[in-house]
Amino acid sequence: MTDLDLCYMTATEALARFRARKLSPVELMQAVIARAEATKKKVNAFTYTYFDEALAAARKAEAKYAKGDRVGALEGLPVAIKDESFIKGKPTSFGSLIYENLIAETTSPMNARVMKAGGIVHARSATPEFSCASFTHTRRWGVTRNPWNTRYTPGGSSGGAGASLASGTSMIATGSDIGGSIRIPASCSGVVGYKPPYGRNPDDPPFNLDPYCHTGPLARSVADAILLQNVMCGPSPTDIASLRPKLRLPTEYKPIKGWRIAYSMDLGFFDVDKDVVANTRKALDVFRSLGATVEEVDLGWTVDALKAGIDHLNHLFGGQMAAYAKKHRKVMTEYAVDFAKHGAKSTAEDFLRSMDVATRMYMTLGPILEKFDILVCPTTALPAVRADFEPTRHPLRINGKKVDLWPIIAWCMTTPFNTMSRCPVLAVPSGHAANGVPTGIQIVGRTYCDADVFRAGVAYETALGGWYRDKRSRPAI
Repeated sequence: MTDLDLCYMTATEALARFRARKLSPVELMQAVIARAEATKKKVNAFTYTYFDEALAAARKAEAKYAKGDRVGALEGLPVAIKDESFIKGKPTSFGSLIYENLIAETTSPMNARVMKAGGIVHARSATPEFSCASFTHTRRWGVTRNPWNTRYTPGGSSGGAGASLASGTSMIATGSDIGGSIRIPASCSGVVGYKPPYGRNPDDPPFNLDPYCHTGPLARSVADAILLQNVMCGPSPTDIASLRPKLRLPTEYKPIKGWRIAYSMDLGFFDVDKDVVANTRKALDVFRSLGATVEEVDLGWTVDALKAGIDHLNHLFGGQMAAYAKKHRKVMTEYAVDFAKHGAKSTAEDFLRSMDVATRMYMTLGPILEKFDILVCPTTALPAVRADFEPTRHPLRINGKKVDLWPIIAWCMTTPFNTMSRCPVLAVPSGHAANGVPTGIQIVGRTYCDADVFRAGVAYETALGGWYRDKRSRPAI
């Protein structure tokens, strides 16, 4: 097995090899660090790196396995942590020059759980400034690029996580999702991402109280996503919105033969790229081959479903951005300043209207999900935008048509399911576009029925044989 094969091994396989003493955490960490060094100029997936500390931690993990000591669920695995959460004594930049000297005084609950479980934080993954975009570039860290085609973005805001996983420089990674920030990079980078129902995983204040905001895992397999989700999940004494009791997802699932699967190619109003459509249809055929009945449905949604999400984000998230811009506009990126402008204009009436639309959206989605086991739709309407995309300067076009409605997020079909925040959503790859960029689908479940989307995801992945198995199924970078 080559070092590159080690880098693309699934986390669950690596753990099994650790336990069998057929692989050392040190050997794996060395391979991952070497891969990170070899790809950093082309991909730029990381902000801060802790390679020496990670190797020391890997040696400790190696000793635990050698002695037969008790080990954590993630013991010895290289884990990328998004550069928007905290690790006490370590810097967190939020991708912003404003916080270039910030040293965290606390550790975010999900990070504490990852480290307690033996996960080794070897790097922080890149994010757009304050995680406010669907692409990943900043004045602080430069442009993060898609390993499959470096002219394009790996997505955002957890773009560094997606790029790292796709390029083999992390085994698993944390993300957050307030408008699609886990699922967008999962699609653009060709990996798996999970947006749990609101409250399932704890978060930091104040956005732990925003139902649009979710923390969750990214991985190269569904089993790895389950592995990390089971670590991240559960109530926290620092997050009043976190749910009791802890939900532990099973690792094995029954087949989906006999399931009824609904799908919508456009959610009623998106213009969707032809390659995305073709790959989504292929994914639906996989579900049919598994014995499921697949039927197109009309959600009854209009562009108001997207506008409602935008209004919500502008009012809360944009309000925070507007506060930053009052003092620090000169050092902020263009898209962040533009976001702040929208936030400054938001009114209570806008926010109230978004809640009214959300109510009407669920009046149609809820009954559909009672009739069907899951809903499937594309994750993004376009495979990806350019890596250095600036919505104020670069026109957004889908199928040759210009999109004017808030191009920072309007090419993504994710935000409506932040509005439907209690629905679990698993994002998995569906194929590649003509430009080599991956595409993906969202598997949407009934409220708080997490296991349903993973049951469908496991069946789908198993039918395809998984991803990143060999040289042909990996980026040529």
